Amino acid sequence: MKFVYASKDMAVSESLKTRVEKKLSKLERYFREEPEATIRFKVQKGARNIVEITVNAAGVILRAEESSNDMYLSIDHAVDKLESQIRRHRTKLEKRIRTAELEPVIEAPVYEEQNYDIVRTKKFAVKPMSVEDAITQMELLGHDFFLFLNEESETMNVLYRRHDGTYGLLQPDI
Repeated sequence: MKFVYASKDMAVSESLKTRVEKKLSKLERYFREEPEATIRFKVQKGARNIVEITVNAAGVILRAEESSNDMYLSIDHAVDKLESQIRRHRTKLEKRIRTAELEPVIEAPVYEEQNYDIVRTKKFAVKPMSVEDAITQMELLGHDFFLFLNEESETMNVLYRRHDGTYGLLQPDI
C-alpha cells in the first residue's frame, strides 16, 4: 500500500506513521491492485485530534474521518470504519475491483469566480459507472451527492440523497 501523509498544525511523527501503516496493512487483502492511502492529520482547539483516511484502489474510493482526544484512537476508529464499509459493500466492491480496467481520466475544468471564496478544490477521476455503482460509491464516501459518468447515457450525472432518504438523479437534457 502506498501512503501519502498530510498534516495541519502538527508534525507527523514516525510512531503515527507506523500505527497507520500497521492498521491499514490489514485492509490490503481486500484489494487486487496496490491501493493508495492519503492520511490527513489535524489538531483543533479543545485538543480534538482528527484523522481523515482516503483509500483509492482500482477506481474505488473509501473515506473515513474520526476525531477524539487521542490521535491513535482516531486512527483506530477510522480504520475500523473503512473495514466496516468494505465488509458492508464487499460483494459490489469485489465485482468493481475485479472488473476495473485502466480507463482514461476525465477531469472537469475548475472555475473560480472572483466574487466567491473557494476554500477547497478537489479533482478526481471520473469513469463510466451504473447508477447502482454510483449509489454504492456515494455511500462509501459518506457524501450527500456524487458526480459520475453514466455508462448508459454516456453523460455526466449528479446523484443526490433527498431529505426523505431516497435518491435523486440530475441528468442533462440533450
